[in-house]
This record gives sequence, C-alpha cells and structure tokens, in this order.
Amino acid sequence: MKQTELVFVYGTLREGESNHGLLESSEYLGSCQTLPQFALFDLGPYPAAILGKTAIVGEVYRVDILTMANLDQLEEYPKLYDRIKTQTPFGSAWIYLYQNSSELRSVIDSNDWKNR
Repeated sequence: MKQTELVFVYGTLREGESNHGLLESSEYLGSCQTLPQFALFDLGPYPAAILGKTAIVGEVYRVDILTMANLDQLEEYPKLYDRIKTQTPFGSAWIYLYQNSSELRSVIDSNDWKNR
C-alpha cells in the first residue's frame, strides 16, 4: 500500500487554479474551512497563509509521497513556506504557511483566494 498524506490547499493548487495540475493524480476529499487559526494574504500571483485568528477556505487532497515532494518543491519548503498539520473534517492535513510575514500587506477579507 502506498504511503499517503492529506494536504489542505487554499490558493493556486485549488481546482481551476494555475498549479492544480500537480494534484491531477490525487484524490479530492472535499472543500472545507480550517479552524479559525490562520490569516490569508494576497501576494499577487499566489496567496500566503500565516497563523492568525480566521478560518480560511480550501480543499483537501490525499496525495502520494511523490506528489508531496512536488508540492514541497513548488512551495519552496522549507525556505519560503513551512508546513504544519491542521485539523479538517477529513483528518489531519498539511497546510503550507508563509515564512516572511513582514512582506504581507493585502489581507484577503473573504478568507477565500477564489473570492479575493
């Protein structure tokens, strides 16, 4: 049996967004909101989540180890983004958090990258 991980995606990896192709072989589990423990910012071509006090909207996928490695590469983990586990209705999932919060200016009030 292949080892898999759950990942919560909130920006360009979501369905219909520019990097969603990286998840084409992954199992879509569903859309949800996180617990109110993050904040979401607009960096132009992509968003950045950091620890905060709001729930953010995204999607949860079951990914294999190769896909997880590709996501780490896309997110420039662990330099640009770090990742932590967050609770979702589908189980504990990785979420990528932006490392340099001093660069963040434009909060996404809807808490949803697709509705920015």
